[in-house]
Amino acid sequence: MFSNYLIGLREGLEASLVVCILIAYLVKTENKDKLGPLWLGVGLAAALSLAFGAGLEFGTQELTFKAQEAIGGTLSIVAVGLVTWMVFWMKRTARHLKAELQGKLDAALAMGTGALVATAFLAVGREGLETSLFVWRSVHAAGDGAGPLTGVLLGIGSSIVLGWLFYRGALKINLSKFFTWTGGMLVVVAAGVLAYGVHDLQEADFVPGLNDKAFDISETIPPDSWYGTLLKGTLNFQPDPTVLQVVVWALYLVPVLALFLAPSLIKRTKPEPAPKPKQESESESEPSGS
Repeated sequence: MFSNYLIGLREGLEASLVVCILIAYLVKTENKDKLGPLWLGVGLAAALSLAFGAGLEFGTQELTFKAQEAIGGTLSIVAVGLVTWMVFWMKRTARHLKAELQGKLDAALAMGTGALVATAFLAVGREGLETSLFVWRSVHAAGDGAGPLTGVLLGIGSSIVLGWLFYRGALKINLSKFFTWTGGMLVVVAAGVLAYGVHDLQEADFVPGLNDKAFDISETIPPDSWYGTLLKGTLNFQPDPTVLQVVVWALYLVPVLALFLAPSLIKRTKPEPAPKPKQESESESEPSGS
């Protein structure tokens, strides 16, 4: 449930921040009359995301078991690719997101109402489609029951509340650090989804090795125990993975997490410049301010 809450919170907060920035800019530039088209674009994006998620859930139910597993496994890989791109993109552009959105909004205001609707639709729709796909695969990977979906809904609800508090100025956090740490945790979740997708492809006979188990600790950590359920819900843990699942999980998690955290670690451990000699004049040692 926690992993799905994290997905809902992380993805929902990105969309909430986008909407808050767009609304605040329209209000600040005295374009309150344009809020209607903005909300129309947001609503259309939300409707498309829900329809996409419903299509994934109900559109595959009539297929054969192997066809379902093949589609599910393929979409797991696609979802992991999208979320990996997203966490790196957000980390790189978080500081400049506001300026980028405001520039697009200025261009849309100059072009008319239709362009404003399209801008809001595209800005929110991209996040929504990524969220729908990744949530769908993560919920299926976490198992049946209401817990995974409840976690997602609670995460999205929390993101809406946080977005509103940001807009009202009642809450201030370091968004760069927030997206860095939640992005790192999301990479761990994505590794589990990827391993689950590989297992789906093995069950569909698209990939060999279904019976080649890396280990089996089902007796030590029963899948139906509370701690087995907790591990599965948070890390997509499987007590009897195949060799290929373990290999793919490690080959994804180790380098991706290292690359994702490396810039922060390097920046944090960067040595401070040596002090200038005392004989230099005070005017020479002061920062230029450029």
